Amino acid sequence: MDVLGSFLDSLDAMLGGSWWFPYVLLGVGFFFTVYLKFPQIRYFKHACRVVSGKYDKQSHEGDTTHFQALSTALSGTVGTGNIGGVALAISIGGPAALFWMWMTAFFGMTTKFVEVTLSHKYRVKTEDGTMAGGPMYYMDRRLNMKWLAVLFAIATVISSFGTGSLPQINNIAQGMEATFGFERMATGAVLSILLALVILGGIKRIAAITSKVVPIMAAVYILGAFAVIFYNIENIGPSFASVFTNAFSGSAAAGGFLGASFAYAFNRGVNRGLFSNEAGQGSAPIAHASAKADEPVSEGMVSILEPFIDTIIICTLTGLVILSSGVWTEKFETEFERSSMTFIKGNYDEANEADRTELYKYLNGYADHKVEEYNGAIQVVQGIAVNKDFTVIHSRSIGEDIRFGITDKHQYTGTVEIEGGIPADPSISVQGKSLVHSAELTTKAFTRGYFGDSGKYIVSIGLLLFAFSTAIAWSYYGDRAMTYLLGPRSVMPYRVFYVAGFFWASFADTTLVWKLAAVGIVVMTLPNLFGIMVLRKEMKETVDDYWEKFENGKGQASDDDKIEKSRDFQ
Repeated sequence: MDVLGSFLDSLDAMLGGSWWFPYVLLGVGFFFTVYLKFPQIRYFKHACRVVSGKYDKQSHEGDTTHFQALSTALSGTVGTGNIGGVALAISIGGPAALFWMWMTAFFGMTTKFVEVTLSHKYRVKTEDGTMAGGPMYYMDRRLNMKWLAVLFAIATVISSFGTGSLPQINNIAQGMEATFGFERMATGAVLSILLALVILGGIKRIAAITSKVVPIMAAVYILGAFAVIFYNIENIGPSFASVFTNAFSGSAAAGGFLGASFAYAFNRGVNRGLFSNEAGQGSAPIAHASAKADEPVSEGMVSILEPFIDTIIICTLTGLVILSSGVWTEKFETEFERSSMTFIKGNYDEANEADRTELYKYLNGYADHKVEEYNGAIQVVQGIAVNKDFTVIHSRSIGEDIRFGITDKHQYTGTVEIEGGIPADPSISVQGKSLVHSAELTTKAFTRGYFGDSGKYIVSIGLLLFAFSTAIAWSYYGDRAMTYLLGPRSVMPYRVFYVAGFFWASFADTTLVWKLAAVGIVVMTLPNLFGIMVLRKEMKETVDDYWEKFENGKGQASDDDKIEKSRDFQ
């Protein structure tokens, strides 16, 4: 397992974690934004009209309404990335990371417009009468690249477990145990039953549930966010200023935060942006392909709203909560994670400018840093280190009040061997004060508002609803991929396996699955971006044809739409 984990880490470093991946992702979005003359701005008003049901007709072929398709797609994107992903990006890249999440969303609105339009255009009706669409269908039916379509579909199935099922329930179970004391297996059992009741009913039941759950969960979370933002209203101006002033220079050191270079802020912001809104990944087009519409472009316009709601609104609120509350630079008592912890030689002090500079270079990958990883033995008496010739870095900050233990007991006495900067014995635990990240950071921030400590319950409930709805949506993505690969008869076995995996992950270690999913996401994204670039001329012709029908009175447009469109092209 360790060998497989290391291989997946290396593969992810070459793909999603590489320097070029964010540029490819943003570059495609930027190209289509210019090529199609900023559709995310020009068509935004029309998109709102379409999703409101103004042009809905029962005669249109499909399984869901525009609003239900949007809700299903949003339930897949509005998830743990909005709660923990934003916090992770800020904890690594500082305020500047939020700026690059915005850029990913802005250009991602166009990317999603293109991928959804093309996927809806080449969707098919299956043997059971339901609609099936997604990038694998335009890759197969239009590009004649069956092998690429199969690769995408397989990656979608893998990602449905690695993104939508296993880590979601794992996060839910951990949150429910930490906040309410519920047993993980009990949480998994109850939610697995609810998941089965929803997804076994197919897309119509999924759409009916998500169209009700998504607005409720968004309203609860937004209410909690504003309770923190208005409580810290005097910090909103400086928070916004830090996002923009640091965008192209990186984030400076502040409090316990040791600073982040431009490259780190850019990479983390773009990667977290993709994880949050999935623009370019090719997942959302699968949900939108079910919508009742005779014009693919109309559903493409609906999808423009998705990154706007997911990232521009919800992720921005999370970011402002974290920045305005100030918790992102504060150290808290926490259990140090092995993946975020490194022992280094010598004693470093964040108040010392020279030490801070060296640690900045080390954490941001500069080659000329002088920091060395610690290797050797540490003598410990009742949890406290006797020799003080080391410093612990955790969550990109200097750890304080370090204590060693076995599992959760921090009164260990003996020798702790450090190899390659981490304890050689994985049963040795380390606890102390440091910066925190992910959902833990967001939870801390939500307690700094009008609700006080009760704010943590909003995060727990939000995490429950967000993560559960993500699991629902990704089950549909996976079953459409299975439909493409093996036909409709493979869907029911897939759903059963999906629910079983969901239950198992509530109490199991899903680290390996996360790593597999990280690779799967890139294997979905790159072929999809390649495909839409190849079909760029067809996309432009399809959009022009859509508006031409409106002008000739054959479309759904109102007079206002026609006036608005004519102004756009003047």
